[in-house]
Amino acid sequence: MLAIITARGGSKRIPKKNIKDFFGKPVIAYAIETALQSGVFKKVMVSTDSSEIAEIAKKYGAEVPFLRSEKNSDDHATTADVILEVIDSYNKNSYFPKNACCIYPITPLITKEHHIEASKKLIEKNLDVVMTIAKFEPHIQRCLSVKNDLLICDNPQFKNIRTQDLEDKFYDAGQFYFFNVEKFLHNKSLLTTNTGFICLDSDKCQDVDTMQDWRILEMKYSARPN
Repeated sequence: MLAIITARGGSKRIPKKNIKDFFGKPVIAYAIETALQSGVFKKVMVSTDSSEIAEIAKKYGAEVPFLRSEKNSDDHATTADVILEVIDSYNKNSYFPKNACCIYPITPLITKEHHIEASKKLIEKNLDVVMTIAKFEPHIQRCLSVKNDLLICDNPQFKNIRTQDLEDKFYDAGQFYFFNVEKFLHNKSLLTTNTGFICLDSDKCQDVDTMQDWRILEMKYSARPN
């Protein structure tokens, strides 16, 4: 199984976000070390367009066999594009992983146990993909929109239903995606009709786009049980 940690160098809102110091070491180091410690992967590689990120990744034990192409380094490149480039490069060098996992670089809340659980589920249940999800809190059915400076209830049919009677809804927690390589090459997607999941509590995941998000991540990490 191959671990692919995607870490583009260009980050506009938080400069050098993927290697920003996080409690004494670059934040990407946590993703690398957790993947290595899990014992799940034969190879742990980092896909990046940055020579600085590449050097840091190698310092913490990851492979960086090539720098990402210019085509897959801009704002329009998708995660699927990056994965396809990595798999194609390894195939050309006679390495054909049966399964792989795309791990995002800012995932310090993920543990090796999450990787072990997800990899077992992928294989034992013969799934295309296993991804992380988290529950919407509060319920998304009660969402509001603003139009002409006034509030609009998007789903009025749920307006008078008790929250405890509303169906749980989930979102992509964006931590990692285990996948069967052959099925991915066929579907070109990390979400299929045969996708399993690991459901994370909100304290185990955090999307980071702003410095406020970063501070929340720090608080969640600090609050972890020893």
